[in-house]
Amino acid sequence: MERNSFLTIPMSILLGSVLISIAILIHGGIIKIAPKTAGTKITAPVASPQVPQAPQQPTSVKVSLDDDPVLGSKDAKVTLIEFSDYECPFCKRHFDQVYPSLKKDYIDTGKVKMVFRDYPLPFHDPMATFEAGAANCAKEQGGDSAYFKFHNSIFTKTKSNGNGLTKDEVYQFAADLGLNKANLKSCADSEKYAEEIKKDVADGSAAGVSGTPSFFVGKSDPSGTITGTIIVGAQPYSAFQAVIDPLL
Repeated sequence: MERNSFLTIPMSILLGSVLISIAILIHGGIIKIAPKTAGTKITAPVASPQVPQAPQQPTSVKVSLDDDPVLGSKDAKVTLIEFSDYECPFCKRHFDQVYPSLKKDYIDTGKVKMVFRDYPLPFHDPMATFEAGAANCAKEQGGDSAYFKFHNSIFTKTKSNGNGLTKDEVYQFAADLGLNKANLKSCADSEKYAEEIKKDVADGSAAGVSGTPSFFVGKSDPSGTITGTIIVGAQPYSAFQAVIDPLL
């Protein structure tokens, strides 16, 4: 009996290791193991740093449209400003799950105009900032319309987390959209829009952005600055309805 009991110990250790590995895969986190010293312990799984998904208390703040690309009627009664990161998985989730309904119900009907501002997160670089710059290069060639087509291509194709696309894939989007691929490559590689992107990040941070995606919704103002309610994270469509509808 003692021999059989003893043999179950390594099996228990193996089983425990398998369960821990499965837990890591499910939660998308990591386990940090410190060096073996007295008092050392294994920490619980820690999620990669991302945007908190809990609903936020509505907060009104002034934020500028700057000279960033606009989707929808420039005369729309309501303005939605999005601060986003092309390599952020939660930004992609918003694009996949909520943006189509917002566009159909509010933007395409002339009720809301959307302004897209860049907020690439450092741990999603170099591609997050590179893609933001490339999209601005697309705007340089074809205006806001080309920008948002390029924006759609990135979010549709990227797998996110900083390595969701290669530079060659980004260059190819230009050719696929009928833009000059060589010119876009030269523009993107030169980091021509680096300062513009930094300004977006600075303006977003000053308005209270600390992660992506973050949105500001307010009545349109000829001054180019709105007093908007902030919506943080990949929130459901209903969260946007609750803020937009009272302004219409």
